[in-house]
Order: sequence, then C-alpha cells, then structure tokens
Amino acid sequence: MTRTLDIRNPRTGENDYQIEITDAETIQTLTANMRAAQKEWLVKGLEYRLSVMEKFKQAVARHRKELIDAESIDTGRLYISVAEVDGIASAIDRWAAVARAEVAPATKLSKALPFIEFRTEREPYAVVGAISPWNFPVTLSLIDALPAMIAGATAIIKPSEVTPRFAEPLRKAIAEVAEFKDILHIVDGDGSTGAALIDHVDIVCFTGSVATGQLVAERAAKNFIPAILELGGKDPAIVLKDANLSRAVTSLLRSSIVNTGQACQSIERIYVHRSLYDDFLTQIIKKARAVELNYPDIGSGHIGPIIFEKQASIIRAQLDDAIAKGAVIHTGGEIETHGGGLWCRPTVISNVSHDMDIMTKETFGPILPIMLFDDDEEAIRLANDTIYGLSGSVYSDNIDHANRVAMQIDAGGISINEGSLTGFMHEAEKNSFKMSGMGESRMGPIGYHRFFRKKAIMTNTADAFPIEAFDEKNAKI
Repeated sequence: MTRTLDIRNPRTGENDYQIEITDAETIQTLTANMRAAQKEWLVKGLEYRLSVMEKFKQAVARHRKELIDAESIDTGRLYISVAEVDGIASAIDRWAAVARAEVAPATKLSKALPFIEFRTEREPYAVVGAISPWNFPVTLSLIDALPAMIAGATAIIKPSEVTPRFAEPLRKAIAEVAEFKDILHIVDGDGSTGAALIDHVDIVCFTGSVATGQLVAERAAKNFIPAILELGGKDPAIVLKDANLSRAVTSLLRSSIVNTGQACQSIERIYVHRSLYDDFLTQIIKKARAVELNYPDIGSGHIGPIIFEKQASIIRAQLDDAIAKGAVIHTGGEIETHGGGLWCRPTVISNVSHDMDIMTKETFGPILPIMLFDDDEEAIRLANDTIYGLSGSVYSDNIDHANRVAMQIDAGGISINEGSLTGFMHEAEKNSFKMSGMGESRMGPIGYHRFFRKKAIMTNTADAFPIEAFDEKNAKI
C-alpha cells in the first residue's frame, strides 16, 4: 500500500504538496540495478563520464526556472535558491578539474623486498547513498553525488521530506540524460526511506542533526559500511581586542542571519573583548534593526521564513530559557506569523551565560547571543565549551594573534576576519571535530578521493620467492 506525506509551505503554513514514501523493496530493486550498471559506467572512463555530466548541465539549464521556483517554495526564499541551482554547473566543473588533475598510480619497488613491485590503484564504491537536509536542498542533495559519479560510482539521493519539491524538476533533468539510467536516482520519503537506503548502499553520506547522524552511523555500522557525516554546529566567533570593530559587526551579523540562520556554519555564539563590548553591542543592535523580512515580496528584504515548523519551537524554547535566566533581548525575540508562515527577526541578546541552552545547543535561527571576555584564554575556553566542533571565526587586525587563537579552537574550519567562509569556498580540506561529524572532508581533492577504496597490486619480479626473505623454517614450506 502506497504511503503519502503532506508537505508544508513555509510561507503560507499550508500543506500544499504531497510525496509518496519510497519503500524498502523499491530501494532494494533500484540499488541492485545500479550496482549492475556501475560496472559499465566505470569502465567507459573519466572523459566519458564528464561528457555525460556536460549533458546533465544542459538539462539542468533547461529546467532552471522550474528548479528555482520549486526550491523557492520549499524554502521561502529566492536569491539563495537561484544561487543553488546555478551552482550545479560550477560544482560539476570544479570536480571535473579535480578528477582530471589526478595522475596514474606510480609503480614502485619495495624497500624491504626489492624484488617486489607495487602500485596503489583506486576502486570506487559501486553505490553511494546520500541523505540530504532541508536548509540548502539542491546544493546538499548533489554535494556528494556529483563527485561520486565522476569518480565512477552510482548515486541514490534521499532529500529531506521537509523540502522535497525541487526533486521533481531535478528528476526531469536527470531523465533527459539517457546515460544516467540506473546511475543516478532521487527517492522521496521519510526516515524509513533513509534507513532502507543505508541497508542497500556501499557508503552513506549524511548531512543533518547530531541526533539523526548518530542513528545513521549506528545503522551503517550494523551494515559494516562507511558513513561520512556532516552534522550540527554551535559555531563561536571571537572578537579580539585588536579587531576592526566595524568589520566584525558587519561580518558577524551577516554570518548569523544568512538563510535565516538555517546553516550548519552559521555563527551562533559571539564572544567580544571587554574593551570593545559596549561599542560592538551598540553597533550590531543598530544594524540588526535595519534587517527586513522578505515578506510579502519574496524578492525583497533579507530574512526568509523559518523553513521547518519544528525549528520555530526550538528557537522559542531557547529564547524563553535564556530570558528566564536573565538574558536581555535587544532586537527581535519573537516568532512572528505573517501570511501563515513563521518568521524570526535578527535577535541580539546580551547578559548570556553557558548555563543557557542558547549558548550550548544548536539553534538554527537568526539569533546573536553576545558575551564578553577579558583575555584570550577565557575566550578560547568559552569557544571550546561545547559538544560541537564544526567551524568558527576569529577577528583581529593582528593576523599572527588571530592565528594563535584560531589554532586553539577545537573546530574543523576557522575563518579569520570573516564568518562562515567554509560555506563560500571549497578548496580548503577540513574535518568536523567532536559531535559535528566524522569522515573525510567534502572540501578540496579529498572530497573526490573519499569515494574510492585503495587496492594494492604487488608483483614478484624474481623467478621465485627468494628463500632468504623467510627464516629457515618457513623457507622449507
């Protein structure tokens, strides 16, 4: 029996879309066909695969408006949706350049056994599973699939059931590329679909919350397959006493509210040196008050709606907890309803401490809690007082000073004199620390290499295995 799921529109609050939940049997059939098709996909070589990717770029271009329209409904915002769809082509080009830069494996002689030649070949996983989140639906659905397919794998994507509308026009683009038959699939569904996917792939890539990521890791472990996890964050920013105040204010406001704060690498905690604290607070309050909602016109303003209804409850609960414990709200602070959608203006908070959820738990909203510190050691201690370790920021006009502090923050990507640079540039490899994830980086060449297993080919060039390589006892075998 077919199961369906109603989908909420974040701008209207209405359920105006429906998906069919893909069952385990369908996943099993799809992945079996993909496993068979992967052999030919691989053997035809890199340039063949890249030529097919060029066809996919053209197909996406033909469906560009439909994709943008669908994601704009999914997320309630326009300009980031345009950037996501247009970013597909540049992502393909970037991974193509990485793949073409690879050199053939060199044959070497063993130092311990000089009559043995060896080389290390790489063999891609046959079927890569990707479970993607709701905050950047198009980008994060393809961020793992594209390099995996270029590497010679097949890919099956399960988007978030919160934002699934974009999948239909993307499937249309995929269908126009005949060579993608049984190479790339998108399946709609809920958690049961994601669980079934893990049961039938060779490696799983997951982006989402820590809680769900732990479930993904446990299921992957039971199936004895690798899991690459990019999970939540509670990213800190440290504004040192020698920082450019105006620059820090502007950057941190932007880094805290981009995509309504619904980004893993959003700045969620700001620590400011006592000497700058009052001026920083005054300036950021002024700038935060000037930020506008993109309502009623989706093409105007700066802040979109809260995409996931449950996230609004989390934000409200964290604000209530902070207020009850003495925090002061200077701007925003409310979950507003407009046209049926839920909205939150940039919320600047002072008088905060680490006994408040808003300083310790992921918020995923446009919230800016600001806390003062007296010296570098205190700032570093506060920044590291978390279960998360995704990324963070340091501000200082003294780059050596900034680097010394950055090196002591327990997080995978540290931006200096800017916030959330990991969301804008892709060359720098990084890992997630602590509970923010595990596995190889998506960034840099390793983002391509992670879809290969290494295979050592070793050749004995001697007429026989020289007996002196063994001890006397073994040589008699």
